[in-house]
Amino acid sequence: MDPVVENVRRALLAAGLPDTVIVVDGSAATAATAAAVLGCEVGAIANSLIFECGGEPLLILASGAAKVNVKLLAKEHGLPKISRAMPDFVLEYAGQPVGGVAPLGHTAHIKTFLDTELAQYPLLWAGAGSHQAMLSLTYEELLVATGAVPTAVR
Repeated sequence: MDPVVENVRRALLAAGLPDTVIVVDGSAATAATAAAVLGCEVGAIANSLIFECGGEPLLILASGAAKVNVKLLAKEHGLPKISRAMPDFVLEYAGQPVGGVAPLGHTAHIKTFLDTELAQYPLLWAGAGSHQAMLSLTYEELLVATGAVPTAVR
C-alpha cells in the first residue's frame, strides 16, 4: 500500500474517524472523474485545494461543483492575496500530490476553510493521498477533523 495513503488512514483514525479509504480503478484525480467512478454527484466531492497565501499554504475544501473565488475569500477573511500553488509547493506542505490531496494527514499544519455548500450532502468523498484513493465522511466529521473555518467559497 502507498505510504502516503497509509498516512491518511492513520490521520483518519487519529481524528476518531473510521478508516473509509478505498482504492478505485483508474484515476479519481478530478472531481468529475471521482464522481463518475464513485457514482455520486460532483458536488459531493470535497476537493482539497492548496493555495499559496502570503508564502504560507492555505487549504480550501471546496465542493467539486464550486469555482473558488479567492478574491472574495481573501476579502472576507482579511487575508493577503491567494494564488494557486505550484505542485512542488503542494507536495512540500501536504506531502501529497496534486489531484490526490486529502483533507488531513499533511506533513505540516495548514490553515483550512470548508465550503458550506458541502453541508447539503449526507456523504462526502475526498482524496486520500493518491490519484486512486478516496475517503468518505460527513460534513460535520470533515469540519471537526480538519478544524476548518466554514465559509462560502463563491
